[in-house]
Amino acid sequence: MIECSDGSYYTGYTNDLKKRLAAHNAGKGAKYTKSRRPVRLIYQENFDNKKDALKREYAIKQLARSEKETLINDKARK
Repeated sequence: MIECSDGSYYTGYTNDLKKRLAAHNAGKGAKYTKSRRPVRLIYQENFDNKKDALKREYAIKQLARSEKETLINDKARK
């Protein structure tokens, strides 16, 4: 999950996080983030396969902002 310059969150899947983050900041990552640069990584999870990663991405996208913030804060405390 990345935080955009306007404070919004963007959740996506990638198999190369460093490259994807650079693409977002170059305006080539996603239409949503293009006008909300710069972005910064605030949360990540790793999975062994694409299927599980995409299922988790979908689940995170269904969360309310407050639930996403709890997820982010819980991860930061560990």
